[in-house]
Amino acid sequence: MTIETIDKGIVSSFSKEMSEPVWFEELRLKALAEFEELPMPKPDKTKIDKWNFTNFNQHTVKSEAFTSLADLPDEVKALVDAGSQNLYIQRNQTPAYLTLSDELKKQGVIFTDIFTAAREHGDLLKKYYMTQAINADEHRLTALHAALVNGGIFLYVPKNVQITEPIQAVFLHDNNEANLFNHVLVVADDNSSVTYVENYISTMETSNTLANILTEVIANTNARVQYGAVDNLAKGVTTYVNRRGVTGRDSRIEWALGLMNEGNTISENTTNLLGDGSYGDTKTVVVGRGEQIQNFTTKVVHFGKHTEGYILKHGVMKDSATSIFNGIGKIEHGASKSNAEQESRVLMLSEKARGDANPILLIDEDDVTAGHAASVGRVDPTQLYYLMSRGIPKAEAERLVIHGFLAPVVNQLPIEKVKQQLTEVIERKVR
Repeated sequence: MTIETIDKGIVSSFSKEMSEPVWFEELRLKALAEFEELPMPKPDKTKIDKWNFTNFNQHTVKSEAFTSLADLPDEVKALVDAGSQNLYIQRNQTPAYLTLSDELKKQGVIFTDIFTAAREHGDLLKKYYMTQAINADEHRLTALHAALVNGGIFLYVPKNVQITEPIQAVFLHDNNEANLFNHVLVVADDNSSVTYVENYISTMETSNTLANILTEVIANTNARVQYGAVDNLAKGVTTYVNRRGVTGRDSRIEWALGLMNEGNTISENTTNLLGDGSYGDTKTVVVGRGEQIQNFTTKVVHFGKHTEGYILKHGVMKDSATSIFNGIGKIEHGASKSNAEQESRVLMLSEKARGDANPILLIDEDDVTAGHAASVGRVDPTQLYYLMSRGIPKAEAERLVIHGFLAPVVNQLPIEKVKQQLTEVIERKVR
């Protein structure tokens, strides 16, 4: 199957197979009709015209579910706690395991796969799905996603509900025919709070597939969302991932992202600070190796007054990897008393590696504060000398410097096993 062979009949048939409501099917078909007319996204300084985002063999594959955590592959077991009460596991496109505590169910929390949400919570899903954060008609890849979405989750936290334990989703990719059109929608209603952590993990070394992943985070008035993610898809997976948040008055969205994919990747992360007094913070770590080409754009846009936006990006490049790091802080006219700060640091481990750090401030208001810092360089010889002077071999000293360099984001992940996994991935990639 290629995109050229996908027509209204195929999309409608899949929608009916999943028992989706009429509005969901209509959104799919509208996006499919718009797909050909829309342009591709144009990431700064990265040519993607020859990347494969549209040709694939299978839209969906059927995978076996897991009856218990004991059935999980070792790679997934390493990510979750045996006693976890709030966990979703998706195997390729199949909802494979779900548990939500009775306490959260009684409080009205919804945590389920996107298709069950469409069937059982259609009116609530319709209110937020591709209406406030991301629109289907932004460009060709958002339209393709809206037409072909084949997995994902919906997490809704009602008003005044404070969730103290992290909620976790693991998206397991273990089939060479599985292409991921995943949609994640997290909504924190007024005065609520939640910590959500997700893992994308391939158990194959290589896979000639694609991932088109969209995330929408809505934090309503005085809500707080902490969003952690570790992306670790296999070499050969071409990835477009767009994570976007929208804040209400006095709300907060905090991102901690470990972007460790092995294939070519375009990553966008945007926080729109709409409400007065709202806050956005994005911390990102990246490791590129081999001949990877990657583009990471992090953007915080201030619309409300007294808003605060922070961007911290640390990347490590080795071998012949190439990465672009764009940090954009934008203060719109009328967003007075706002503060936009960003820092991008790139560490080069080889002569052929390339990393470009581009800090950008776009200020349309006078009564604000803003600042940025950026650097691209090699491991500090003074740090190496200090460690080696205390008997630490050079390779080990270099490893310690790298882990210290990436620690500001790694330490922000709220689930200890996920933090350990990210540390192990970094160790493997820079070894």
